Formats: sequence, C-alpha cells, structure tokens
Amino acid sequence: MADDRADGHRGGDVPARVPCRYGLIGSGIGASLSPALHEGEGPHHGLDLTYELIDVQAPDTPDDLDRLLREAEEAGFAGLNVTHPFKQRVIPRLDGLSRQAEDIGAVNTIVFSGGRRVGHNTDAAGFAESFARELPGAATGHVVQLGAGGAGAACAHAQLTAGTGRLTIADPDPARRAALVGRLTARFGAGRVAGIPPSGLETALASADGVVNASPVGMRSHPGTPMPVDLLRPGLWLVDIVYMPLTTRLLRAARSRGVRAIGGAGMCVFQAAASFELITGRVPDTGRMLRHLRALLDERRSRPCPTPATPRRTP
Repeated sequence: MADDRADGHRGGDVPARVPCRYGLIGSGIGASLSPALHEGEGPHHGLDLTYELIDVQAPDTPDDLDRLLREAEEAGFAGLNVTHPFKQRVIPRLDGLSRQAEDIGAVNTIVFSGGRRVGHNTDAAGFAESFARELPGAATGHVVQLGAGGAGAACAHAQLTAGTGRLTIADPDPARRAALVGRLTARFGAGRVAGIPPSGLETALASADGVVNASPVGMRSHPGTPMPVDLLRPGLWLVDIVYMPLTTRLLRAARSRGVRAIGGAGMCVFQAAASFELITGRVPDTGRMLRHLRALLDERRSRPCPTPATPRRTP
C-alpha cells in the first residue's frame, strides 16, 4: 500500500494533499459512479483527486473526440478512463499502447505523460479477478459470450488466457464479430473461437457451460436483455458485466431459473483499481473500493428517482 503522507509532511502536521485530475470519456455516462469511487479512494493516498465526466453526445464525430482528448491534456489531466463507445475508436489517437491493450485491441485507460498518450486495458484483469473470486470452480469447456465490442474483446481475452477451451461470440454486427474472432484466433490458435449471429444462440447454448454478457444491453441507457431469457437453464453459469443496475433483468431471470449468476460490480472495482494505480501511481485498497461501490449502489437503489451526476461536455 502506498504511503498516505504527502511530500513535505513533518511531525504532526496535517499532510498537504497532492492535486490529481482525471476523468471518464464516453456517451450517456451521466449516471456513472466512477467519480465517487475514484474520489473516495484518493484521500487515502494523500491525493486531492478530481474525477470528471466528459459525456460525448455525438459519438460518431472523430474531430470531437480529438478535441476532447487535446483539451483534457491542456487542462492538466493525468489521464482518462474510456468507456462505450470509444474503447476501440480512441486507439488511432494515441501515441502508444501497452502490450495487453495491443493484444486486446481496446483501451479503457489513457495515461498522459511527457506529452504522450499511452493506452492500457484493465478490463481483462478486472474480469479475470472477479470471475476467479465469485465463480470458483466454474466449468469453462465451452462459454458463450454476448458482445464483440471493446469490453467484449477484453472479456474474451481474459477467458482464453485463463484456459477456456472454446469460446463462441455472438454479436449482431458481422464485421465486428469477424474482426474479434480473427484477432483472438491469431493470438490463441485455431479451433478455440467461433463467431455467430444472435440467431445461433439456442444451438450454441445447448452445449455451453456458461454465458458472459459483455454487451451494453441491460445498462440504464440500453434497457432490455441481450438474449432470450428462455434459453437460460439450470447448470449454466452467467456473468453480466453491467453493474448499473446492480441486478439487471438478465441477472434476475437467470437466478429465477436456477442459474449461478454474478453481476458486474466486482469487475467494475478491479478494473477501476488497476486504472487508479496506472494514473496515480498509488496502489488502491480493492476491499475498501468494493465496500464503497456497494454502499453507493445501495444508496442509489433506495432513492425513488436516482439523480445522475452532472456530466461535463468539455474539460
């Protein structure tokens, strides 16, 4: 654990906190709990941490993304977290990638340092840690994954690295599906990854051990379920990486059918903790962050009308 004392602390003086500013860029992120999660951890490490939301309402405007990255750097941001739909789109606008981000083909963390933008991916590690802790002993001979976007790429990479025998990826976009299958096959070898349209789910699930929802469907901004819930059966396990709401319609349906199922809170915290360390250089307390996230979710669930955080359009 990093030393909580700021530089220059002497004797019993109150340590001066070190200013640190970063944030999250995405679309429809006004309800994100990332500001509270990161800002809550900062003071434990001597940081006066400010975490800002940059909500891009026109996600198909590359010039807008370029401008926002530039303005964040000029405003003194130490870095940025990246979420849907920019995890892949942001890559051409970076100066370098970590090995894992390059392998996965998606970025969820950018560190600004020395005039360079370096992209990282902490989603894969976050998924792997959450899966190992919350579904110990789960069979992974054949897993069906929903979603081939940026989060899907990270989840797929994590599963194959951990030893999943066969991964079937369902996505409605044929080009995106084929691109991910191609990258994974090049990295992990032939015969381990296949892509299918959503119409092929019934057949794929008949031989599956588990299901991973790595799509945005189920989020407050993308309501619904990413698959017909009637295809869920006892004996399957399910991971839904969505964490807001904490209990999605898919999770509720799975549990009612006897499916061993977990949500996205664990992955959210473990990827956030790794991102916090990359940007701040401090090692966070994941147990404390988990408790904080659950308290935040409980508080939000108890409100009759949740009030989203106010996003900032520009830094």
